[in-house]
Amino acid sequence: MEETLYKVSVWILPVLIAITFHEAAHGYVAWRCGDDTAKNLNRVTFNPLRHVDLNGTIIAPSLLFLVGAPFLFGWAKPVPVDFMRLNNPRRDMVWVAAVGPGINLVLAIVSAALLHVALHMPGIAGLWLEDMLSRSILINVILAVFNMLPIPPLDGGRVAVGLLPRPFAMLLARLERVGLLIVLLLLVCEFMLDIRILSWFISGPRDYILRFIMFLTGHS
Repeated sequence: MEETLYKVSVWILPVLIAITFHEAAHGYVAWRCGDDTAKNLNRVTFNPLRHVDLNGTIIAPSLLFLVGAPFLFGWAKPVPVDFMRLNNPRRDMVWVAAVGPGINLVLAIVSAALLHVALHMPGIAGLWLEDMLSRSILINVILAVFNMLPIPPLDGGRVAVGLLPRPFAMLLARLERVGLLIVLLLLVCEFMLDIRILSWFISGPRDYILRFIMFLTGHS
């Protein structure tokens, strides 16, 4: 029981912080770019209770933990954004979408920097903090890379729609109606059928970013 509680404790805080900051960042940038939808719904906040999604924040990570997945994965309730209310919809959509993965990379860098503190703390407190920060680095990098896959409604899909020439952007935007289904199928293949399609796309960028962050924060 103690071992299980320890494992849960070093995973749950990084997951909550990663998804809460990710969604709050979307809402904040949308608000600064002219759309106050999220602001009026009190979603521009770092209170995790405002962003918790039953399936994505509780059930999915719990199931992954129970089946012994190598890492936990989850999501929060998407922050509502009315792109037509942005000052410059096509340009600002890119900023609103990109800031979510961007804040996850910032959290990964901060966690890596704080590892220096954990390594000098004595006893179980230092070990717990080291384990928690190590998972925070991994979770935030994976979330950043995963969300930048060019599949609407993922952030990378919306960034691509905003940057591609209009004819190609329109074609990609049409995928949004089935984009969530594509993502769910990829997750099923990854975790249930052991068909590592996502790993093939994610592992290279993930490992490169992890190495760069550790170098940047003086761990290599």
